[in-house]
Amino acid sequence: MTIETPDLALLERLREVLDEPATEAELRTLTERADALVRVAVAQLDAAERRLDELSDDPASSLSDAAAELQRVETVRRELREARSLQAALEERAHELRASWFQQA
Repeated sequence: MTIETPDLALLERLREVLDEPATEAELRTLTERADALVRVAVAQLDAAERRLDELSDDPASSLSDAAAELQRVETVRRELREARSLQAALEERAHELRASWFQQA
C-alpha cells in the first residue's frame, strides 16, 4: 500500500504567497486548496495509522514494512502540521486584506 504525501508544490506555493502581494481571489483560491490538502493529508494519515495497527496485530508482518509505514506516518504528520499552519496564515492574511478595505472606505 503506497501513501502519497501532500502536494509539496502546493506547500511551496503557500509559503511563497505569504511573502508577496496577493489578491483576495488568489488568497481565497489558495485557502481552498490548502483546505483540500489538509483533508487529503488527514485521510492519508488515518489510512497509514490503520495500516500500522494491522501490521502490529499481524505476527507475520515484517519489521521493514512497519518501519516504512511509520516513516510515511511521520512524513504525512509533518506535512499536515505545515499545511495547517500555512492554511491559518492564509486565512489571517485574507482577513487582514478584507479589513483594510473597510479602513480605506
